[in-house]
Amino acid sequence: MSPNGTDRKRIALISIAIVAAIVMCTIGAAYVYDDIQTQRERDRTEAAFREYQAQKLAMYQEENLMYDDYEMDVAFIGDSLTDGCDIERYYPGITATNRGIGGDNTIWLEERLDISVFDLKPKVVVLLIGGNNMDSMLTNYEDIIVKIKDNCPRTELVICSLTSMGKDWEHKNQLAAYNNVFLHRLSAKHGCTFVDLYTPLFDETTGQIRSEYTTDGAHLTHPGYEVLTGYIRPILSSLLDGWGQ
Repeated sequence: MSPNGTDRKRIALISIAIVAAIVMCTIGAAYVYDDIQTQRERDRTEAAFREYQAQKLAMYQEENLMYDDYEMDVAFIGDSLTDGCDIERYYPGITATNRGIGGDNTIWLEERLDISVFDLKPKVVVLLIGGNNMDSMLTNYEDIIVKIKDNCPRTELVICSLTSMGKDWEHKNQLAAYNNVFLHRLSAKHGCTFVDLYTPLFDETTGQIRSEYTTDGAHLTHPGYEVLTGYIRPILSSLLDGWGQ
């Protein structure tokens, strides 16, 4: 007996979850040891990401067909920090979609804007990206903002700062803080809402993200996501209440 639509969707989600676990492990290891990665390892990392990306984009395309322009309240766009966020848990009462892809960076995200954002046209986009290519993220970050503004003129854009980090990623904090200054400036330049997620997670006594907020120094625990939600949700409520006025 052939599976029904619900069963097929469940099977697809399980398959994507398995691929996601492989991608997180592969890309996570690559991120920590980026300086000593061989070209073969880099190729393998990108291949794993591309497979996962293709599966997620296929799901997004199906979801896009279910909504008219500006019917979706919020689209969360980003990398593993977004991908790993339980949107229904942290943002109840908001019609939202999770368009995060673990391992993503600003270059690859710009490539998928058509399916992830333009074909959906949400009222609000929450963008949290750059942790996987901090050294080069500023080369095309403004291009992402401009393209979203041009293709979705009624969409409000929320720019999230990079988060603070710890453990194997602690050495990235100074660069993250530096890049956040530019993200703040870009937000002001293009009329976006900027939200600082670096400071509320940071422990000044250790110079790292607070241990209770992270699983490995880069990814977040439930308390960590609760902190982010506490800063993002009021902004969403304000933007949605005033949207279209």
